[in-house]
Amino acid sequence: MLNWSTSAVTFRMLPFFAFWIVLLPTDLAGQDLLIKRSSSPIIIDAVMDEPAWSEAEIATDFNQYFPFDTSLADSQTEVRVTYDDKNLYVIAIMQNLGHARKYVVSSLQRDFRGSAYDSFSVVLDTYKDRSNAFIFGINPYGVQREGFITNGGLQTRTQGSSTENSSFSLTWDNKWYSETRMLDSCWIVEMAIPFNSVRFKDNVDTWYVNFYRVDSEKGERSTWSHIPRNFSMVNIGFNKEVKWDQSPQNRGRNISLIPYTAFRTSKNFEDKTPTENEFTLGGDAKIALSSALNLDLTINPDFSQVEADQQVTNLDRFEIFFPERRQFFLENADLFSNFGSDGARPFFSRRIGIVTDTATGTNMTNPIYFGARMSGNLSSKWRVGLMSIQAAKDKELSLPSINYTVATLQRRLGQRSNVSAIWVNKQGFQDSIGGDFHLKPMDWNRTFGLDLNLASDDNRWNGKTYYHQSFDQGKLDSTYSAGLEVNHETFNWQIRSDVRTVGANFNPDVGFVRRSDFSQLRATAYRNFYPAKGSIQSHAPGLDMDILRHNVYGVTDWDANILYRINFKNTARFMLRLRRQYTYLIEPFDPSGTDGNELPAKTDYTYDFMIAQYQSDERNSFFYEVSTRGGKYFNGTRFNLEGILSYRFGIRGTASMNFEYNRIRLPGDYNDADLYLFGPRLDLTFTRSLFWTTLIQYNNQINNVSINTRFQWRFKPVSDLFIVYTDNYHAAEEDQFIDFSRPKARAFVIKINYWFNL
Repeated sequence: MLNWSTSAVTFRMLPFFAFWIVLLPTDLAGQDLLIKRSSSPIIIDAVMDEPAWSEAEIATDFNQYFPFDTSLADSQTEVRVTYDDKNLYVIAIMQNLGHARKYVVSSLQRDFRGSAYDSFSVVLDTYKDRSNAFIFGINPYGVQREGFITNGGLQTRTQGSSTENSSFSLTWDNKWYSETRMLDSCWIVEMAIPFNSVRFKDNVDTWYVNFYRVDSEKGERSTWSHIPRNFSMVNIGFNKEVKWDQSPQNRGRNISLIPYTAFRTSKNFEDKTPTENEFTLGGDAKIALSSALNLDLTINPDFSQVEADQQVTNLDRFEIFFPERRQFFLENADLFSNFGSDGARPFFSRRIGIVTDTATGTNMTNPIYFGARMSGNLSSKWRVGLMSIQAAKDKELSLPSINYTVATLQRRLGQRSNVSAIWVNKQGFQDSIGGDFHLKPMDWNRTFGLDLNLASDDNRWNGKTYYHQSFDQGKLDSTYSAGLEVNHETFNWQIRSDVRTVGANFNPDVGFVRRSDFSQLRATAYRNFYPAKGSIQSHAPGLDMDILRHNVYGVTDWDANILYRINFKNTARFMLRLRRQYTYLIEPFDPSGTDGNELPAKTDYTYDFMIAQYQSDERNSFFYEVSTRGGKYFNGTRFNLEGILSYRFGIRGTASMNFEYNRIRLPGDYNDADLYLFGPRLDLTFTRSLFWTTLIQYNNQINNVSINTRFQWRFKPVSDLFIVYTDNYHAAEEDQFIDFSRPKARAFVIKINYWFNL
C-alpha cells in the first residue's frame, strides 16, 4: 500500500524497483501466407487479370471483430499479395451479402478515419518487433490513407464515451498507388506500395502482417488474424507471420526531394504595423541511409498549410495540450514523443517553431532556419533517433536564435518490450545566422530520460516505468520526474493504474509539463459484459479514482468516479460518469474563466457533478456527438453542453458545427459567466485531389473570431497547391457575431510543393 506521507526522495525511487510480469505464452497462428515473386508485370487497375494473381496464395477466412469475435465474418474478404523489385502488390476482394448496395464513406478527403466507414487496410510490421507498423488503407471510392502504429497499438486515451487509440496516427504522408472498382457482388482494390515508402531490414524473410475491413452494411469489422474485441483492432501483437519466397531488398538509392515556394502577405492590426509581404523558398529531403534508417532534412520550412487547431474553452488552471500536425516531426515520432506520461513529457515537438500570439491568443509560427532528423532501426534490436533544429531569432517576441537537439536510443527486450533513453538540449545563440553566431553559455536547458516499456506476448499486461531529470544553469534540486504504470486487459476486465511524481523544479523547456511538485496515484477498472442478444454490443460499469498530493501542502486534489459505458451494435456509444471532486487551491484562481475576482489561495472545495456523453451512428447522413456536465463547481454551479453536429452530403463533403456552452454561477462578488464557443466548418471534396475546408471559430472567452479557409489541389501524389486565408477579429458585443471594424490579424498564403524521387 502506498504511503502518501513518504518523502519525495523515497517516492522518486519507486520506478527503479524492478517489476516484471509472468508472460503467458500465446500461439499467434504461425505462418499463414507465402508471398511469391510476381511472374508478370502488374497493372494497377483493380482487375485481377495478371497471371501472378492466379499463382498467389490467398488470405481468406476473415474473423469477425465487431460486434462479436467468435465466428467468421458475414461479409468475407480475400487478399492476394505479390511483389517485384520495386513494389509490394496487394489485391483484395470485399464480398457483399449477395446483393448490390451503397457504401458509406466520410468524403473524398485523404486520411479518412472512422469505425463506421467502408474501408480495407493493410498493416505491415516490417521490423517484426510487434511494436511499430505501417498502415495503408483505402475506401471503395479509391480514397487513400497511410499512417503509423506505435507502442504495439496498445496506447489509448479516453475521450468521453469513446476510447481513442493514440498509438494510431494518420498524419504521415508518402507515395503509393491504388485503384478500386465497385461491382454488384463486391468491391475490389489493387495496391502498389513502393518498398522505398516503408522502412525494413534487408535479408529478413518474414514480416508480421494483418488485414482488416470495415463493412458499413451491418456495422461489421473483420480481421484476417483473429483479434479479441476487448483489444484495439490495430493491436499488432496479433499480426500473423508471413514468409517471402525471397527476402525483399533495398535496391538502389532512395532519395526524395520536396521543394516548395510560397508567397505570404500578412497584417497585424493590433500593433498597427505595415502590411508584410514575403516570398519564401525552402524544402525537405528524405534520404534512406539504409532500408530501415531514414534521414530527413529541412531548409526554411513553411507550415502555413497545416490545419488550424480547434479552439477550446479553458477553465483549467494549467496548460492545454494540442497535438503535433507538421510532417517533418511525424515519421518515427514515437522515438521522441512517447517518453514519460500525459502531462509530463520531457520532449514536445510543438515547443519548436510555434509561439503564442498574445494579440489573438492563437498559436503562430516562429521561423526555422534548418533541421536534420535521423530515425529508424539500426538492427532488429536497436532503434535510434537524432534531431537538430535551428530556430530563427524573433525581435518582436524577444526570442534569440535557438538550437534544439534531441537524441534517443531504444533497445528491444524480448518480443514486445524495450528500454529507451532520451537527451534533449536547448541552447541559445547570440545572434541570427545573418550576423555573429555565438553560443550564449548562460541560456540553456537540458533533459535526460530513461523509460522501460513492458508488454506481455499475450497482450494482457503492459506498462512502463521511467525517470527523467532536467538541468539548467540554476543547479536546483528536485528536478526529476518519475512514474510507474501497469495495465491489465482481458475479455472481461480492463484495469489501468499508474503512480508518478514530478519534482518542484522539473523544468524541461522543450517538454510538456502541466504542473510540478506533486505525487499522483490513478486507477481505473471496468468490468465488461457482452450480451448475446439485443442492440447492445457491450457494456461496462467501472470505478475510477485519482489522488494528487503536493509535496508541501499535502493532498490538494482527488476525485472518485462511478462509471458506466455502453457500445451499441449500430456503432453508437454512451458514457456516464458520477464524480465527487476535491480541490485545494495553492494559488488564487478565477473559476469563471473571465479574469474576475479570484478564489483565495489556501481554500478548499468539495463538489459533486455528473458527466454524460453520447455518440450517434456515424453511418447516418446526420450524426452527432454531444456531452454535458452539471452540478456543483467550486463554490457555485456549472452547466456545460458541448459537441459536434455533422451532416454528410454523399461523398462530396461534410458540414459540421462544433459548439460549447458553459453557464457558471458563483455567489457574492465572484463573476458569473456565459461562455460560448462555436465552430462551423465546411469540408468539400470535389474530387480525390481537390479539397476546400473552411473553419470559423467564435470564442467569447478570448474575445476572438477566427476564420481559416484552405484550398488544396493535389496535382500529383503528395504534391500540392495550397491557398490559405486566415483572419482574426474581435468578437462583437451585444447581438452581432463579428466586429468587422476591429480586425486583429490577417494573412493570405499561396504555397506549392512537389515531391519527386531521384
